[in-house]
Amino acid sequence: MGPISLTVSIDAPRERVFDFICDLGIRQSWTDHFAGEFRLERITAQGQGAAARFRVDAPAGVRYMETVIAEADRPFRVVEHGRGGRLDRIPIRTVWELEEGPTTTVRLTFWTAPPTAFDRAREVGRSGWWKRRWSKALRRMQELIESGAAVTRTGVAGGDRLPVA
Repeated sequence: MGPISLTVSIDAPRERVFDFICDLGIRQSWTDHFAGEFRLERITAQGQGAAARFRVDAPAGVRYMETVIAEADRPFRVVEHGRGGRLDRIPIRTVWELEEGPTTTVRLTFWTAPPTAFDRAREVGRSGWWKRRWSKALRRMQELIESGAAVTRTGVAGGDRLPVA
C-alpha cells in the first residue's frame, strides 16, 4: 500500500506534541478505535527504542502489528518501523513530522510494503481504511493534547508493581 499522508494542527508547543507521540504507553488512548490488545514490548515506553504490539481490526490482512520507534529527532521528527500481517512479514513504516508555527502542524505518513504478490493483492483497497482510522486518531490526539485531559497508560507485563510517588 502506497504512503498515505495526513496533517493536523494542534494548539500546543511542539515539544509537548513530540513527547505525546513518542510515548507508546499512552498511544492506546487515541488509537483504540482500530488498535486493541495493546502491549508494550520494553519497559521504557518513550523515545527511541520503545516498542509495542497490538491487534488491528483491519479487514483481512494485517491482524497484528508491531511498531518500534527507530528515530526520535527531538522535536522535529519520529520514525517508526514495524511489521504486521500473517507471520509479521509485511514491513510497516510510520513517520511523524512536526512543524512549529502559530500552532504545531503534525504530518503523519504511513505505508506498508508487502513483499509477495499474494500480500500485495490482499492490500488492495486498504489505503482508504487506514486513512480513515489514522485521520480519526489524529483528531483524537489533537483533542487530548489541547484539553490536557488525563490519559490511561498501558503498563508493561511483569513491570514494577510498586506505586510511584
